[in-house]
Amino acid sequence: MFLCGYRCTRRLAGDGSVYFNVLLRNLFGGAESLNANAAFGTRTRSAYSANFDTPVLSNPDLRWELGGLQSSTNKSWASHEEILRGGFTRFKYLSPISGHRHEFGYTGMWRQITGLAEKASPAVRADAGDSFKSSFTHNWTNDQRNNPILPTSGYLVKTAAEIAGVGPLAGDVAFAKLEAETQSSIPVPIPFIEKDLGISLTTSIRGGVLYPLSFGRSPNVTHSRINDRFFLGGPTDVRGFRHCGLGPHDGQDAVGGDVYAAGGASLLIPFPRVGKESPLRLQAFINGGRLLALKDTRRHKDWQSGESMGADSVRQNVQDTIAELANGLPSMSAGFGVIYALPVARFELNFSLPLVIRQFEDARKGLTLGVGISFL
Repeated sequence: MFLCGYRCTRRLAGDGSVYFNVLLRNLFGGAESLNANAAFGTRTRSAYSANFDTPVLSNPDLRWELGGLQSSTNKSWASHEEILRGGFTRFKYLSPISGHRHEFGYTGMWRQITGLAEKASPAVRADAGDSFKSSFTHNWTNDQRNNPILPTSGYLVKTAAEIAGVGPLAGDVAFAKLEAETQSSIPVPIPFIEKDLGISLTTSIRGGVLYPLSFGRSPNVTHSRINDRFFLGGPTDVRGFRHCGLGPHDGQDAVGGDVYAAGGASLLIPFPRVGKESPLRLQAFINGGRLLALKDTRRHKDWQSGESMGADSVRQNVQDTIAELANGLPSMSAGFGVIYALPVARFELNFSLPLVIRQFEDARKGLTLGVGISFL
């Protein structure tokens, strides 16, 4: 079977794109598929990818995927453009009994930070140029929600682990990276009304740690690169802040962090006279988070890219940074809006009011449009 698609999207405020997709199914009569994509836009200048997917030993719950990609993305929040070229392979397993999904993979990716703006910060300039990441990954998902796009009951738990700089293709970056997320949705009953009105409460918590590692026999560890750090803020996670507006900044540039935690709660109410089966919802939310960079505790300042420190100092550094997450209130915002859920994506138009803003963070009061499949 041959399928060809075209789509014009606007994924985030200020980001318009055109997306093309070609899908070939059952190529050799064994449920194989070949999927090719191309995208062009204001933020993602160009992106091309292709992947081949096939069952292993005729088992539909065990699949192997092989693919490659090339992309060029304008990262205006950090005054540079990032070019990616590389390939990946993955084994995917779905437990038919529990519904748990596991994905084991390897990625080899050449990354280039180029096209620096005239006022690019020293932190961005220090990471400019080429790097090669060789990493192994494992993703685990247990999704028991009744609807992955607009859940009203159930829960989601997932983790994403990555280790880079090991094996024969070590590359020039080394780190261990772990992210975890949990989401829970419950119906909200109305006193003295037995009928289910479709009102629900969704709560989410996310967190991640990037732990720098040493290369080979070297005792020293270098700081993470901007390509690999976490970024936080925007209409799909911590609303009320600009895209990548939370966490460490160098001048006007968001430079990312090595440790983060974020959470939120949303009350969803069906539109009046529309009914709970409609994909339209009114939303009231509160969310917040913190994004921190590792610090060199010997000098009490940010650990700058290119510098190194011993493994013991890094361990203490990571522990101190994680503990710092609980020091004071997180950056927070609250607001309300409208949700429209499609089978493949969710649209949110929200009015956000920042409540807690830290120095140098980039908050945004007012209306924002968010499009995605995963929201905080």
